Amino acid sequence: MSASPDSGPSRPPQTTRRPGASPAPAPAPAKQRAWERLAELRGPATPPRPLDARALAALAANPGCRRRALLDGAGVDKSALAERLGSPAPFGQSQFAIVRGNSFEAKVKADGGRELLRLIGVEEPGAVSVPELTAAGPEGRVARTALALREATAAGAWTLLDHPLLALEVAGSPVYLEPDAVVVRPDGGWTVVEIKSFPMVDGAADASKVGAAARQAAVYVLALERVAAVTEGARVAPSVLLVCPKDFSNLPTASVVDVRKQRSVTRRQLDRLTRVDEIAAALPEGVGFDLAERSAEELAAAVECVPHQYASECLAACELAFHCRSRAREAEAVETLGRSVRGELGGLTTVGAVLRAARGEEGDPDDPAVAALRRARALREEALAGAEARTCR
Repeated sequence: MSASPDSGPSRPPQTTRRPGASPAPAPAPAKQRAWERLAELRGPATPPRPLDARALAALAANPGCRRRALLDGAGVDKSALAERLGSPAPFGQSQFAIVRGNSFEAKVKADGGRELLRLIGVEEPGAVSVPELTAAGPEGRVARTALALREATAAGAWTLLDHPLLALEVAGSPVYLEPDAVVVRPDGGWTVVEIKSFPMVDGAADASKVGAAARQAAVYVLALERVAAVTEGARVAPSVLLVCPKDFSNLPTASVVDVRKQRSVTRRQLDRLTRVDEIAAALPEGVGFDLAERSAEELAAAVECVPHQYASECLAACELAFHCRSRAREAEAVETLGRSVRGELGGLTTVGAVLRAARGEEGDPDDPAVAALRRARALREEALAGAEARTCR
């Protein structure tokens, strides 16, 4: 808050202390205290592992998982943690796929972005500006990106931002996001460009891969809207440009993907995430995830202190999925059967409870889930009895 020229600096409240006593330290801001707590959980000597849009989209897809929210917010290396817990996850691209993807991206952005603008539908864009976005630290790069976006919008010319850095606050922690590119149109429109190495055959790509790319791009759109909100004349397009190899060649082709639905869902899910500092505050004293200082037994105990929400979809999105699945199986949790099954079972949370309800040993008969289980068991016994009778004949 700035003061008027006629007003002096605000004075702190006067306090009375004994002569010779040392002054009381000023209380740290709440956000600073939260970051310090997260650093303690991660290990003060361990640099935080940054979140990317793919991880953020996966986090938003499972907002009830406090375990992932805390570990991602604290910047814990979940791959290394899973390795220490004895449940490593086979994540990551092969070196060949990385090299091929980098080569394809360079081809798309060749000639100062003219090839990319051609995919948008602009044959003669004139001079295309490609501003320099390097700066010191992530905060500097975010500020430099925002400045470049404002300058490009004011200039009213085609501009290509190559790997800009955007910021988004998630569950009380800042997340830095780096889209492949952002195109600024002369009319002030901003379009996110997502470049993927999976092929687009006969104008269509694998639906699951396109859906994952749309969810990832929706995170970029959300972060870009924060900058557009304070930039005069700017507006973020509700669709993104998905660029893929044509058929099985290395020639780029593009498709416009509407991400309004994914953006709304992601925004709603991120808003529902419990603040990371609240999750950290609920942990017992002495719990930590310092991979350099803690034993495997201590790390396992620390992980179990944080509630998780396992779902079968976690196997394709979280490094700790195999560990959480084994614990869910040990507890006979119905989550191991899939989200759709879990949703149908209502208050029955374990496989044992489901079987007992089906046998009529427990459960409210008026409960629709219990009634359906008992009806299914009766039909199964009837079918087995009929099959046995036919076999005996």
